[in-house]
Amino acid sequence: MTFLRCFGFLFLSCIIARINPCSNLPFTTPTESDLESSLIRSSLMTLNLDGHFSFDDVHHAARDFGNRYHFLPCTILRPESVSDIATTIKHIFHMGPSSALTVAARGHGHSLQGQSQAHGGVVINMESLNEPAMRVHAGELPYVDVSGGELWINILHENLKYGLAPKSWTDYLHLTVGGTLSNAGISGQAFRHGPQLSNVYQLEVVTGKGEVMNCSDNQNADLFYSVLGGLGQFGIITRARIALEPAPKMVKWIRVLYSNFSIFAKDQEYLTSAKNTFDYIEGFVIINKTGLLNNWRLSFNPQDPVQASRFNSDGRTLFCLEMAKNFNPDETDTMNQEVESLLSQLSYIPSTLFLTEVSYLEFLDRVHISEKKLRSKGLWEVPHPWLNLLIPRTRIHKFAEVVFGNILTDTSNGPILIYPLNKSKWDSRTSVVTPEEETFYLVAFLSSAMPSSTGTDGLEHILIQNKRILDFCERAHLGMKQYLPHYTNQEEWRAHFGPRWESFVQKKSAYDPLAILAPGQKIFRKAISFS
Repeated sequence: MTFLRCFGFLFLSCIIARINPCSNLPFTTPTESDLESSLIRSSLMTLNLDGHFSFDDVHHAARDFGNRYHFLPCTILRPESVSDIATTIKHIFHMGPSSALTVAARGHGHSLQGQSQAHGGVVINMESLNEPAMRVHAGELPYVDVSGGELWINILHENLKYGLAPKSWTDYLHLTVGGTLSNAGISGQAFRHGPQLSNVYQLEVVTGKGEVMNCSDNQNADLFYSVLGGLGQFGIITRARIALEPAPKMVKWIRVLYSNFSIFAKDQEYLTSAKNTFDYIEGFVIINKTGLLNNWRLSFNPQDPVQASRFNSDGRTLFCLEMAKNFNPDETDTMNQEVESLLSQLSYIPSTLFLTEVSYLEFLDRVHISEKKLRSKGLWEVPHPWLNLLIPRTRIHKFAEVVFGNILTDTSNGPILIYPLNKSKWDSRTSVVTPEEETFYLVAFLSSAMPSSTGTDGLEHILIQNKRILDFCERAHLGMKQYLPHYTNQEEWRAHFGPRWESFVQKKSAYDPLAILAPGQKIFRKAISFS
């Protein structure tokens, strides 16, 4: 037994009693009376801030990209400095357990299950944070210092001026640094560079006690690794130092189709394990050829066979392998030779090969182009009951056999991404939980509950499908872990973290002992004393 297990059961019970992890009952926050709300407002207004509180226009902070949960906060803090955030949290911390106030950091509001909301609490608008100003440091080991509320798209634009860029991305760049680093941040570069949280040198964090702490691998390392992937439970990221690399100017963008999942998976695993390979590798699923023309993630031109449906699939489930090779204009010939060599080793359907060349910026910001089209049609702000799973490699074939074309009969609700990741690129010291195997797959069901006259694409239909998928994973003992996890009771969270749960609880007690931070995750409930 570990030291913790030998001597820690009584100690752990005391910790749990203090921070009160949510029970099997639905997570709720005590409702404040009008008098209590008035007192809270008066209390917060006494704080000396560079920014300010907004008490009236709070409705937009009661929604997120998931568009399913809507919890009104008491107020929105619009900070202009890190001191504003620290002062506010420290004030709430010193109010003690007699106050029900909690705090949620909200970046671009791209959470799915209300994680960026704080019912009756304080929502911090991280995009209002004006410091520190973005600073690019070129040199042998280049990096950029950015605010936790900065959008990745802005980081890309600024660093391209210096011929540099971060190494790892998400598919959608209009997200904040603090938001993605609190989860992981993954895309088609993660097989090589790891998730975004594996490419951070240093953080500035405001803990649940209101303390501002700098942390890195050699300074306050426990906090550093706890916060990375920590779902906002231990502190709010206010600054990050991100690793950079030379940025290419162009990208060769390639798509091919497969009708056999085993061959598709074999080729993906070969490419993600090869030394000389593509710079970006992802895949997605097409069931019964639905969703080809209205898939928001596709932004190729109409000649793309995946999009134009000129390829006759005969109703089969197809698998698309998407790849990209970075290059500069003077490297075109060499790049084309490398691409040709790599493609010659794959077993895709030859007639489905499609290639195009785009700028590096256009490739990375590809989803935003589709977002603008959907917004113009009023189809962006709909419920998004997304489900993101990490499946061990040895179980991915069983998963595909049961789920694709069986539980799911079409893909008209949105894209289904599927691609392998290498565990060796994920730092095991962070708070992220992944399957135990060296290679595991991200399978992301990115559904949108679009208006439908038949109701087949409605929210309830998608939620039922999601539950069937989760139930199957549990029955089949696949060893699955959720990415961007969502659970509602202590038993489920304990199962998610497994043997790491005890350590997670201890760190919560150390850095946020009153459970003030990130109440929308529903991992811990603030212990309230009415004495």
